[in-house]
Amino acid sequence: MELRAIPDIEMDIVQVLKNTFDPEIPVNVYDLGLIYEINVDEKRKVEVIMTLTAPNCPMADQMLMEINEKVGAVNGVTDVVMNLTFDPPWDKSMMSEEAMLELGFL
Repeated sequence: MELRAIPDIEMDIVQVLKNTFDPEIPVNVYDLGLIYEINVDEKRKVEVIMTLTAPNCPMADQMLMEINEKVGAVNGVTDVVMNLTFDPPWDKSMMSEEAMLELGFL
């Protein structure tokens, strides 16, 4: 079995994240700036380092589970590790221009 190229896997993961929405804000988690890092190792194990808009987010467990499942379903991914961090804390400056437009900040 031939392993997929890591950049192709990373690109597919970004697409999956751009189709995963924060349940409380109508913007995807990637453009919202919640994804800090996506690391894919040579065995195609993925580490997603992310944050939430607030540490006490009531939808945290649901979001983490959904992202874990969707990233794990990407062709070539062998395993997923989710790491939640609040350093640095999220703020609206982390959003993409698209997200700021969607939310009326621009």
